[in-house]
Amino acid sequence: MRRDLVPGEQVIVTTRPQPRKLTLPAAAFIAAPAAAAFASAWIIRGEAERLLPALSAEWSPWLVTGCILGVAWIWLAYCLPRLLKWQGTRYTLTSRRIVARYGMLTRRDQQVNLAAVRNLMLTQSMGQRILRSGNISLETGYQGTVTFADVPEAVRFRDFILDAIDELPGDVAFGAGEIADDEHGTLPWELREGGRDER
Repeated sequence: MRRDLVPGEQVIVTTRPQPRKLTLPAAAFIAAPAAAAFASAWIIRGEAERLLPALSAEWSPWLVTGCILGVAWIWLAYCLPRLLKWQGTRYTLTSRRIVARYGMLTRRDQQVNLAAVRNLMLTQSMGQRILRSGNISLETGYQGTVTFADVPEAVRFRDFILDAIDELPGDVAFGAGEIADDEHGTLPWELREGGRDER
């Protein structure tokens, strides 16, 4: 990210989404081999043959192999893609913009210039409040609304955004020209939702 910075731009914080969505994959990663080991022992003891007489002892190696392949499928088709999706998502807040990067093999970048932000909103579900994460939505004049999902320490991240916006120089220009809210070139931050408290 540092090599992509414009002159005078500084990285404030870099983070990944809150890892709560990895709970089920982590549970499956642990439970699948345990269940397969139990099933394999059950098969080797001959319980499968007692339950279904058609499954003679000759079937035991194939059934055990099926258990192993089932574990491999759960790991590779369920656990690994979700881990890679989380690992490949990164939110970076700089002194001038927020950049979200998604994916490892194929990459998608999304960025919002702080000078273009007109409204900032933080939403949290009950689970997110417990884990102190949340969804941060930024409204801009030309991109519509951009949402960054499951940002960890969402309240602190929002405060970092507000601090960065407050410290923007008055002559910041992105793209072809300067972005301004009104004829005076000032941004009415007091109209934003989630504004900072009086200090």
